[in-house]
Amino acid sequence: MEPRKPSLALTLAVFLSAAALIGASVLVWEVDIHIALILSAMIAIAVGVVVLKYDYATIEKGIIDGIMTGMQACLILYTVGPLIGTWIVSGVVPTMIYYGLAILSPSIFLFATLLICSVVSLSTGTSWGTSGTVGIALMGIALGLGVPAPLTAGVVISGAYFGDKMSPLSDTTNLAPAVAGTDLFQHIRAMVWTTGPTYIIVAAITLVIGFRYSGGQLDTAKIAAIQALMRAEFWINPITLLAPLVVIGLSATRKPALPSLWAGIFVAIVIALVNGSGFGEILNIMQYGYAPSVSASIAGAGEDAAALAKVLAESNITVAPDIALEAANDIVKLMERGGLQSMNWTISLIICAFTFGFAMETCGFLKVMLEAIMKPIRSVGGMITATIMSCFVCDIFLGDQYLSIAMPGTMFRSAFEEKGLHPRMLSRSLEDAGTLLSVLIPWNTCGAYHTTVLGVPTVQYIPYAFLNYLNPIVAIIMTYMGIGIFWRGKDGEPVKGGKTRPADLV
Repeated sequence: MEPRKPSLALTLAVFLSAAALIGASVLVWEVDIHIALILSAMIAIAVGVVVLKYDYATIEKGIIDGIMTGMQACLILYTVGPLIGTWIVSGVVPTMIYYGLAILSPSIFLFATLLICSVVSLSTGTSWGTSGTVGIALMGIALGLGVPAPLTAGVVISGAYFGDKMSPLSDTTNLAPAVAGTDLFQHIRAMVWTTGPTYIIVAAITLVIGFRYSGGQLDTAKIAAIQALMRAEFWINPITLLAPLVVIGLSATRKPALPSLWAGIFVAIVIALVNGSGFGEILNIMQYGYAPSVSASIAGAGEDAAALAKVLAESNITVAPDIALEAANDIVKLMERGGLQSMNWTISLIICAFTFGFAMETCGFLKVMLEAIMKPIRSVGGMITATIMSCFVCDIFLGDQYLSIAMPGTMFRSAFEEKGLHPRMLSRSLEDAGTLLSVLIPWNTCGAYHTTVLGVPTVQYIPYAFLNYLNPIVAIIMTYMGIGIFWRGKDGEPVKGGKTRPADLV
């Protein structure tokens, strides 16, 4: 028997049931959402089999095929875990933090963070790599400067996703024009219209907020203590920065992400070996993550003055005991991370999210929802809004930014053609939402990843990921104002116009 197409009412019932279950898990029961996603998938599958008459094997195959599309993300996660561990033990991350504390001040820190992450991400084309490397170092600097972690994480993400969105080396920057049917550089030029003004707004916000941390708030004693403890625990030397430079160089020459990251790992391993770490110790750190020794000993001494004084003396650390204790606790919290095993929570979340998302997609619920969003659309502004909302829905229910670009792009391509809009308008909208909003969803691969590497829950950094939620808003407002709209010319080239198609193109 041919499966039935779900009605909009049935689709909404399934969507709302899943949303209620997932929302209650986060807001009411305060538990991880893995099981809620699995239960939501079971609801979708049950309705698909019992009501819509889908064969269970068909749904299962759709789920398995969907999960396979997320395997590259899982492989990258299993690479970033060992990378973080080796970059800590070799001194890469501690060196970045050490010199960052010496150079940066609280008043310009957020602005500098935005610029640094933007440049690195533009050079490499990866928001994940940027956040998992310099992002971690900047989180450590923020700790020493007294800047809140959620605020720093949000600005790190803003900078990282600016580069990811605008770099010709980025996967999403290449995927969006391919799906929409336009040229890569046409696509990038179109994005400047919406992302450029948004970036200026975000830069201004970081400067204004930075003023709150200027003036007598810099805790120089604590910074000196953190630097002293880092010198006692790690090899602080600019040579260690060779590892990230190798990764940036390989990424800039368009080498694949996984080999580039592993090259950075191997360089860090060599540095750690030269500095006296054992190979077995390094392998253990790559598996289970780095655990500070000197800082942990100081933190373990606690309020025991004699024990604390003994540890400080043995480590040749001449810092006031109370300040050393506070700095040690901060370093343990920051540096006790990395390792392949640390990524299992995130990867299991990805698999659960994909199970739910592709159960919804295979049973036709997602298509019905997107069609309902598109049905009342008449104006250009409405079409752009519908595209952005569809990407957001896909980010929520498919859990992956690539799928949130590919699926709406495929669905809206013919509609944009019929309207006479240049495909760069579609590709721009796909990135304005599909790429940027993904990191704001806790169970999306991007949200889960950044929570893991930055150590800040998604719901805490959302208010400060300014670029990610302002860019779609700016895009919608500009379109309704008739700014940055491009129509398809008779030769296929973009023709700049207003909210209605130019008369000579009709």
